[in-house]
Amino acid sequence: MMRRRVEIVCSHAYYSCIKIGIYTTWWKAGMAEESVKLLGYWASPFALRVHWALKLKGVLYEYMEEDLPNKSTLLLRYNPVHKKIPVLVHNDKPLAESLLIIEYIDEVWKQNPLLPDDPYERAKARFWVKFFDEKCASEIMAAFSSKGKEQEKAAIARENLKTLESALQGKPFFGGETIGFLDIAVGWIGIWARIVEEIVDVNLIDAETMPLLIDWSKKFLEVPIIKASIPPWDKLLEHNKGFHKILTVAST
Repeated sequence: MMRRRVEIVCSHAYYSCIKIGIYTTWWKAGMAEESVKLLGYWASPFALRVHWALKLKGVLYEYMEEDLPNKSTLLLRYNPVHKKIPVLVHNDKPLAESLLIIEYIDEVWKQNPLLPDDPYERAKARFWVKFFDEKCASEIMAAFSSKGKEQEKAAIARENLKTLESALQGKPFFGGETIGFLDIAVGWIGIWARIVEEIVDVNLIDAETMPLLIDWSKKFLEVPIIKASIPPWDKLLEHNKGFHKILTVAST
């Protein structure tokens, strides 16, 4: 059975705090009649990406928690192809895949743009997001789930994360002075890398070789509107310990 809760979020800037029950003038004028729902799972980093994008945009939405072992009829209806979360439903039109959802959000709600206006910079942001998902996140997951190959996979992940760090180029955020598309896509790494390090006993984000990435992660995760959406650490750790046991048993 799904648990439902409605979150009303208002953000005038990236660093503002969440305000419950308050609408901005621009939101009331242009968006008040729209229906926005997010189907997700509390421990999913991909659902977290969408939470962050919606809240940074100041979009009012209804969050619907999924019980993944017992997928709801709504999830099967709205994402019949992959049957996965997250799914954004905007005026009864569903959209799956977290990165596609974020780009859609950025196009529909123009305030606080996440992607750069310049076509070249926009393409670069997409390049680095693709690099992260294919080269960093995949290797971190491999280190987490490959019994006996944890150190080998962690070494590959570290090398790729160091490459990702070069995209910061001395900026406070990947998006420049403000949080952007790449920050949202990569932002969960500071949480899940720590979890993998603790559970599997590997080193992923090295303080000596990746100081810029560590500074960025701390800064990003302390932004109030970002921090407010992060699940409790103890709960997340225990959940992933159980998940790790399932994965490693399946791989033997």
